[in-house]
Amino acid sequence: MTEPQALPFLSRLSLAIGSFFALLGDGRLAARVQALRAGAPLASEVPAPAPVQAPPPPPPAPAPVRATANVDAALQLLALLQREARFVDFLQEDIAAYSDADVGGAARLLHGGARKVLQETFDLEPVRAEAEGTRLTLPAGFDAAAVRVTGNVVGQPPFTGTLQHKGWRATAVRLPALTAGHDARVIAPAEVEL
Repeated sequence: MTEPQALPFLSRLSLAIGSFFALLGDGRLAARVQALRAGAPLASEVPAPAPVQAPPPPPPAPAPVRATANVDAALQLLALLQREARFVDFLQEDIAAYSDADVGGAARLLHGGARKVLQETFDLEPVRAEAEGTRLTLPAGFDAAAVRVTGNVVGQPPFTGTLQHKGWRATAVRLPALTAGHDARVIAPAEVEL
């Protein structure tokens, strides 16, 4: 199987943000992504099973699945990003006709507003304290949900490698309380100037 080509920055940004909201809104998708991050193979990578003569062992207990995300919270975060950064407008715009300089200018505005929402809504801390580029060893039993091992992964831990990204963990979330009767599905109301 050939390695896919790397995506450009704006494509990765769009994919990351779209994935974020998809994971918030779909508990099953989040569970599948978590299994992939823990090293479970993709369905297309799983070889066809060989014929088994002995009865198969009993299936393992299903992994616990987190409750479905609160859709109102995801919509509320999307509305905050729209209000402060015109996030939905930016992603709904077809930017193919714009120059890289124009897109870069728009991305700078998006970045400032989105960063404000992130700082006001979440307390974040790095998953790993070491500086990126540090060599480290992951012991057996390391938290595979918090650390993704990439590259030539062979055998069992301990694994020694180079920290490429510290990761992020939310330590607090502060979304404003919704008022009774508020329709969270309205991300941004239509505007009519008189």
